[in-house]
Amino acid sequence: MHMNRWAVYFAPRLDSAWWRAGSRWLGRCASRLEPLPQAPLPGVPAPELHRLTKAPRRYGWHATLKAPFALAPGADAEQLRAGLRSICEDFEPFAMPALKVAMLDDFLALVPGVGSRAIEDIAAACVTRLHALAAPPAPAEIERRRAAGLTQEEDALLLRWGYPFVLERFRFHLSLTGTLRDAAPSIVQAIEDAARERFAGLPACRFDTLSLFAEPRPGADFVLLEQMELGQ
Repeated sequence: MHMNRWAVYFAPRLDSAWWRAGSRWLGRCASRLEPLPQAPLPGVPAPELHRLTKAPRRYGWHATLKAPFALAPGADAEQLRAGLRSICEDFEPFAMPALKVAMLDDFLALVPGVGSRAIEDIAAACVTRLHALAAPPAPAEIERRRAAGLTQEEDALLLRWGYPFVLERFRFHLSLTGTLRDAAPSIVQAIEDAARERFAGLPACRFDTLSLFAEPRPGADFVLLEQMELGQ
């Protein structure tokens, strides 16, 4: 199976309230590959909500564990799946800390209210144990990352692991919006309030699968191909 890029994400189970709520928030189901009507948010015009959620919508409802990468020469999708299954075997499912709405840099996301060593360990395993299967980032990708502004530590991580926000710089988050820099403060507040209300009533979110996503061709929406159970 040829795909332009692959990614390993945490995504809630497809039959869960968390998957439905997040996909509906973004306006797209990455599993059924179909747009979803976004529920109206008080104080936020529908076109503005659609615009401000465009960036995360392309990737689907997820938290990044291993950021999008091309396969290394000689590596194939079955090796990637086998590597992912091996990681799943080494971790047991668990309930995540309560997720809260927070501003990260210039976008809104759901983040754990307290740190979680279990999440950090799984993310580190995905980065390090699958690294040999990933092609190094192209020079243009490295320059694009650097142009956005990286610390010395992040730059070193980019060169070593192909992505700057891993290991000690990793922050688990499910993106709710793209950049809000050009949004009116009243719109930002309305989105933040609506997100708190929308996700507050859901049951505890379980971390019990790893999800393999892929980008079929450059610039295409990412597709959820498979969810693998932890502990098996």
